[in-house]
Amino acid sequence: MTADTRTGEPFRLAGPPALSRTTTVRDEIVRKDPTRLDALWRHGKVLLLDRTGRTPVTDDATALALRDASTIQAERPEEASLLGEQGEVAYWSVPAAEPMRPDPVVPPNAWGLWPGAVSEAGEQWHDLRGVGALLNDTDAGLLTAAVALANWHARSRYCAKCAHPVTRTCAGWATKCTGCAREEYPRTDPAVIVLIHDDEDEYVLLARQPIWPPDRYSVLAGFVEAGESLEACVEREMEEEVGAKVSDIRYLGSQPWPFPRSIMIAFAARADRTADVHLAEGEIEDARWFTRTEIRAAFDGGGEGAGLILPGPTSIAHHMLRAWVGQPGA
Repeated sequence: MTADTRTGEPFRLAGPPALSRTTTVRDEIVRKDPTRLDALWRHGKVLLLDRTGRTPVTDDATALALRDASTIQAERPEEASLLGEQGEVAYWSVPAAEPMRPDPVVPPNAWGLWPGAVSEAGEQWHDLRGVGALLNDTDAGLLTAAVALANWHARSRYCAKCAHPVTRTCAGWATKCTGCAREEYPRTDPAVIVLIHDDEDEYVLLARQPIWPPDRYSVLAGFVEAGESLEACVEREMEEEVGAKVSDIRYLGSQPWPFPRSIMIAFAARADRTADVHLAEGEIEDARWFTRTEIRAAFDGGGEGAGLILPGPTSIAHHMLRAWVGQPGA
C-alpha cells in the first residue's frame, strides 16, 4: 500500500476532483411535476450549451455567464434540462440558439487552459475540459451535469428496443419512446484509472497515447467490462496496457467524465518496477517509470518538466498525482 512520505499513512485525495464538486440539490420527484417545473423555469437561471459543449463564462473563467430563463423563452421549452436547485434558484441547461463562436485565439498553457479568449460580447465561450477546474464549486457541478445530459441525448434519440424516435421527459432526465412507450434513463460507463507505483513508493508508472501531444503522460485507465468487478478490471487493464501485474489495489475516489458519458473510478496499485513493460499495440505509445522528484518538478513548473507534461487539473489523474507527491493544491 502506497504511503504519504510525510506521515507514513496511505495517501488520499486532498479533496473532491474538479468535476466531482457540486452544491445544488437534485430531486427526482420535482422532475416529474410539470406544474412545479413550470414555476421553477419562470424564475430560473439558464446555462447555454452549444453543440460542441461550450458555454459562456465570465471574463476570468471562474463562473458561468448564466441567463435569466425569462429572457430565453416565456414558457419552459421541451429541451430544457433541470440541473438542480440551490436556495430559491433553479438551474437549467438549454441548447444554445446563438451562432457558433469562433475558437479562442490565445494558445493554451501546459494545463490546456485558455487564459483570456474574450468574445465580442465580453464573454468567453469554453468547454468543460478547459475551464472545469477554474469554475467555482456550484458552476463546475452545473456544467458537468449539463454536458453529461447533452451527450446522452445526442446519442439516444431513438429507442434501443424498437428504433422509434424518443421524446424527453422528467425535465431532461429520461426519454420515452413514441412507439413502444419504453422509458430510458441516462447511462454512465464506469472506467478505472490507476496510479501504479513501485514497491519502494518512489516511482510511478505513466504512459502516453499516440494521439497525445509530445511528452504528455498520465496514469493508466480502462473501461469496466460486463460482469466484471472494479478490482478485476484494474488487474486486467493494467496487464493489457503495459504488462503490469498489480497488487495492493486501493480505492481513492471518483469523478464524472462526460466525454461522452464515463465515470472515472480511481485506484492506487503496486507493481514490480524491474519487470518488463509491454505496450498495448495501437493504444499505448510509451510507458515510463518517473521518480517522485520528476513529478514534483513538473508540478512546480506549472504542469511541465523535462520531457514530461502532466494531465491538467480538470482530470482526476492530476489530483491523484498531486496526492501521491504530497502536493494537495490544485
